Amino acid sequence: MEAKKLLIMDSSPLGTVGESTRKIMYSVALSLVPALAVSVWMFGWEAVRVLVLTSIFCVGMEAIIAKFSRQKIDYMDGSALVTGILLAMNVPSNAPWWLLFIGSLVAIVLGKQVFGGLGQNIFNPALVARVFLLISFPLQMTTWPLPQVFDGSTGATPLGILKTEGVGAIAKLNVGDLAMGHMGGSLGEISALALLVGAAFLFYKKYITWEIPVTFIGTVFVFTGIFYAINPAQYASPVFHMFTGGLFLGALYMATDMVTSPLSFKGKLIFGFGCGFFTALIRLFGSYPEGVSFAILFMNAFVPLLDRYFPEKKFGMVNNG
Repeated sequence: MEAKKLLIMDSSPLGTVGESTRKIMYSVALSLVPALAVSVWMFGWEAVRVLVLTSIFCVGMEAIIAKFSRQKIDYMDGSALVTGILLAMNVPSNAPWWLLFIGSLVAIVLGKQVFGGLGQNIFNPALVARVFLLISFPLQMTTWPLPQVFDGSTGATPLGILKTEGVGAIAKLNVGDLAMGHMGGSLGEISALALLVGAAFLFYKKYITWEIPVTFIGTVFVFTGIFYAINPAQYASPVFHMFTGGLFLGALYMATDMVTSPLSFKGKLIFGFGCGFFTALIRLFGSYPEGVSFAILFMNAFVPLLDRYFPEKKFGMVNNG
């Protein structure tokens, strides 16, 4: 017997989209495979251990909250998994399990659920966890293993060497090696090219747009380039700043977070510029060698203001002037 088709009534806007949260989130997770593959090649099974643990911890914590919460929470929609993967890419591959557990707890509870869950959080959950861990456990968060393809020991990141030893100490570093990921750092810091390959898929699917990544990276390039032009004996080249640290990970995957970034074209440009400006400012003059995490979280706080003064044009509306 053929089922009757019922008349469905709903409020406007009367449109549908083919993309669900679940589909987008799992697509983002899929796009991170090239960068994760490079991380595993560089750091071996330790990278797999970190990735598996943060993914299990984040999804598991959201499942526990879903069980005891009165709100309907779909812990398998992929958002907790993406948070777990991004958290893994923001910590050293030798991070102990308890550090990953605390980071996952902070990301899901303080970074996400305390605001009301997916779509309500102000700050990027994975970055909230990274900064919390960095401040609370600086030793564990700054003991960076070198890629096992070299010697597998620990050492400072290129930005750390620049901060503590000056420009002369990074003279031997090759830009090509930096772009390929031949350096110490977190899982997501080591290969800008692999991140670009994955992000190309997100651009193709239109899950992210160019405004934030281009203005973010471009602003860092310009500001660091200005100081390099003034005094190359004191400041590193803008190319060095582009391919070191978490600039590409932050610009492509963290700053473009749909929930914590502005909606409008102008808002995105300002947001990207702010992220780049504060990243460059911290790298050049701050006591900490890397500024991407702090810059994105700082600009996350301005997103409601940017959305208010630079609102997205409403569907069917036209500009008067």
